[in-house]
Amino acid sequence: MQIKSKAIVISALKYQEKSLIVKCFTLSHGLKSYFVRDAFSSRKTSQKMAYFQPMSILEIEATHKNKGTLEYFKEIKIASPFHTIHSDIYKSTIVMFISEILHHSIHEEEKNETLFTFLETALHWLDNHDEIANFHLILMLEMTKYLGFYPDISDIDMPFFEINEGVFTPFSGTNSLTEHESNLFKKLIALKFDNDQKVFHVIERQILLKILIDYYAYHLDGFKRPKSLEVLKEVFA
Repeated sequence: MQIKSKAIVISALKYQEKSLIVKCFTLSHGLKSYFVRDAFSSRKTSQKMAYFQPMSILEIEATHKNKGTLEYFKEIKIASPFHTIHSDIYKSTIVMFISEILHHSIHEEEKNETLFTFLETALHWLDNHDEIANFHLILMLEMTKYLGFYPDISDIDMPFFEINEGVFTPFSGTNSLTEHESNLFKKLIALKFDNDQKVFHVIERQILLKILIDYYAYHLDGFKRPKSLEVLKEVFA
């Protein structure tokens, strides 16, 4: 099957000496892995590698055999060139972290157009703004809407948030956040990308990041703590 689609690069792993295995979240077919032969063996190597940086948005033509094996690109071009994301240390650290989160969150070869559109819009926002300290926190929370475990906020006035049920409750349980943590979480729920990015202190952001990772780990089978987490903490310390 020949397909044309937008695709967001999730990861690119070197295979043997010259090739790549590129995992993409495509608009038309969800998660797909592609084999790129001889990615390191021509004068266009640097150009090819630019396509496969974390969270790059591509326009692809590809051959899909849909047999659970690696697929092949026919044509690739950058759909939406970024101006700052891959050159700014803060932004490049964020997209490396987010790509790892997605790698451990999306497993099915099913399209999720609403998640794709949300990610594409969010990445353009990141590319065009400088106040970005809470971007990864807001993005992780908003992504749960599309992954199926956004917190139930119907009782948000209750003092404690239960990680396992995803609800606010009047009493503290085994898997509850503390009252202080719950209040920080409520603050995050109310945030949008365009809100004041100085609303949290560094320590508060680190608390929220731990809460979100624990929340993902509880609700997604096979979710792993991102290796880039410590780098993210260091850069935003």
